[in-house]
Amino acid sequence: MRKRILMVEDTEDNRQIVRDLIATTEYELIEAADGAAGVAAAAAQKPDLILMDIQLPVIDGYEAANRIKADPALRHIPIIALTSYALSGDEAKALAAGCDGYIAKPFSPRQLLAKIRELLS
Repeated sequence: MRKRILMVEDTEDNRQIVRDLIATTEYELIEAADGAAGVAAAAAQKPDLILMDIQLPVIDGYEAANRIKADPALRHIPIIALTSYALSGDEAKALAAGCDGYIAKPFSPRQLLAKIRELLS
């Protein structure tokens, strides 16, 4: 069965980049455009991995990751934080919120794919 990746990202351009990248792989992509929709999609779809933008409408990626990791049925799902706000301390904050990986934007598609494969293997 194909592994499913949930992408929580509010910017269409960024969603398209990831969509194009995932289209070249064996993975299936699910999308959500805000933090609350991302939490709901995680609960409904039980993806194998989540790509979480941090700057999101409704609730931010930190809060969304916190809520997902607080749910016993979802806490095993790895979350990769994707953020353009790569300031000192942001990675620690993402990891403290429950994220399992952290990638700064703009990211190299090869780097992102390597991280996805590492967490899904």
